[in-house]
Amino acid sequence: MKIVKHCHEESCSNMEVAQGALLGLVVENRLEITNCFPFPKHDDTMDEEEYQLDMMRRLRRVNVDHFHVGWYQSADVGNFLSQSLLESQYHYQTSIEESVVVIYDTKKSARGFLTLKAYRLTPQAIAMYKDGDYTPDALRNLKIGYESLFIEVPIVIRNSPLTNIMMSELSEMIPEEEGSKFLDLGTASVLEGQLRSLMERVDELNQEAIKFNRYQQLVVRQQQDKHRWLLKRAQENSARAAKDEPPLPEEDVNKLFKPHPVPPRLNPMIVAGQINTYSQHISQFCSQSLAKLYLTQALQNAKEAKQNN
Repeated sequence: MKIVKHCHEESCSNMEVAQGALLGLVVENRLEITNCFPFPKHDDTMDEEEYQLDMMRRLRRVNVDHFHVGWYQSADVGNFLSQSLLESQYHYQTSIEESVVVIYDTKKSARGFLTLKAYRLTPQAIAMYKDGDYTPDALRNLKIGYESLFIEVPIVIRNSPLTNIMMSELSEMIPEEEGSKFLDLGTASVLEGQLRSLMERVDELNQEAIKFNRYQQLVVRQQQDKHRWLLKRAQENSARAAKDEPPLPEEDVNKLFKPHPVPPRLNPMIVAGQINTYSQHISQFCSQSLAKLYLTQALQNAKEAKQNN
């Protein structure tokens, strides 16, 4: 509930990404998250690492679970995948082996679909970050793609009896008309926002593809220039040999034709993963909206039949 409250406060106030630390302990083969606290907002006068250590010391004094087991972050319709998230989770997972990142989607949860997911980096993603090589050959050797960056960890939410009692009382306090929002057919604005985000990511991936195609064209042109230079040098040496002259001194071809830097493929892979996430969300949203339309159509038909009778 602390995570939900913090994420919604940040989303409603300044539309910033909410982040915080997860505290808990490892019990047998499961990770139990029992507490959390938000990270401080960007402030040059405050050391974030010192703040976290101070918070854990204070929690330890009052006999509350204070072991750092990961972190959480808010998302807006699945737009959580980024290079900064991968880098942060890499540092967490290499220093705290059992750490996870919990993603809470504020927009989907606000529409009645609680979205709380936990992720960990795969061994291939950790090896990729450890090597720091994001070239196509390195990614191909690791057999890694956007679908194998993260592994989802199943979440089981358990509330205390007092929390269950409070939730029951709150559900009785909600007016009956509030429940009708789950059959809201106004899907145009939501679908438009998701499609707009998807189009932006597709344009970004297209720009990355243009950069890589340009690199490939430069490599092909350089190989052709190198081949012509070698052929010309061989002809010159043949002409000098016919005149009983010594051949021209050998030169390092790689110094004459310096290889072009390979564009890193990490960002295109992340963008492709984000496009896949948006596509899944749109597909799920359209399926739910279609089910609502069929349901309301049946209700409307039953209402008209009752009026006719």
